[in-house]
Amino acid sequence: MKNEKDFRATVRNVLTSKTFSLIVLLAVVFIVFSILTDGGFIRPRNIKNFINSISVVSLLTIGAGCLLISGQLDLSAGSIGTLVGVVFALLVDENLLGLPIIVGAILSLILAAGIGAVNALFINRFKTPAFITTMAIALICQGVTYVLTGAKSPMIYNDTFNAIGTKSIFDGYLPISVIIAIVFFIIYGIMLSKTKFGKTIYLVGGNPTASYLTGINPVKTSFILFVNSAVMGGLAGLLLASRMKAGTTQGLNSSQFAGMTAAILGGISFGGGSGGMLGAFLGLILLSAFNNGLTSVGMDSYWQTTASGLLLIVALSLDILSNRQRLMSGKRETKRPDKTRKDVPAGGES
Repeated sequence: MKNEKDFRATVRNVLTSKTFSLIVLLAVVFIVFSILTDGGFIRPRNIKNFINSISVVSLLTIGAGCLLISGQLDLSAGSIGTLVGVVFALLVDENLLGLPIIVGAILSLILAAGIGAVNALFINRFKTPAFITTMAIALICQGVTYVLTGAKSPMIYNDTFNAIGTKSIFDGYLPISVIIAIVFFIIYGIMLSKTKFGKTIYLVGGNPTASYLTGINPVKTSFILFVNSAVMGGLAGLLLASRMKAGTTQGLNSSQFAGMTAAILGGISFGGGSGGMLGAFLGLILLSAFNNGLTSVGMDSYWQTTASGLLLIVALSLDILSNRQRLMSGKRETKRPDKTRKDVPAGGES
């Protein structure tokens, strides 16, 4: 009898989980767009394009997801990635410095880490709002990118580096860049769920004051996560540069909100303290499938942008409602009397 109750409880928890809801919603998206496109949506070529589209945004999603869990946000990671891609292309250009690929990549990522540290410094030391600070840094990065290139995209002539973003395995159906993205999702998923630092991130996001009283330094955690977000943006910029074989001046400037939308769709709360990489990964697939489906049915790109914005509003609204429901549930649990306690007569039990 107890086993049956446990089984029912497990099934109920699975059916009401965010992960199950995302899987169902993803299935609905695939079915609807498959019908609208007469099966074109699920053809191998389109599936390949769809899978390939998630690799670069994946890294932005991971960086944004970790920060959101901690209760912070970063609007500059995409612009940092664009700048990193351009700087890398200039560093390895044989007509300029002509540095080796590895050296150029390391220096470019150090630049990204430095910009992330500037974000953290202003937000934690000078108490400037993260929204304003990171938006300002994004604008600075975009301006510097144009100054360095004159609005021209410097080319990258290195077959080994370019293969990372363009080559695939299994008869061309699984891009190498996607494998890299999945590996990062696994690494960060393990970090969040199995390590002390991962638990610290949840504690800081759930209640910064309480985490400080337990000996956790929220400022240090925030500093690490802002640097991490910038570095993940830089890696995304390098991956895009490998795919495009150039440091594009537009790059990832418009992709930052895509990473945040995917993370929030995947159940990472905008208020911090909840969510995980599995949900973020499913949210990313859902967002990419949605955008790919709109393209497949011939929707204008401007309307696609509008639809993505509406999707972000829906995700934020659901997140707010979920937080309110969890808060009300917590209050009810606090007010509920303890029915398991038995009154014991004076003198103790007989």
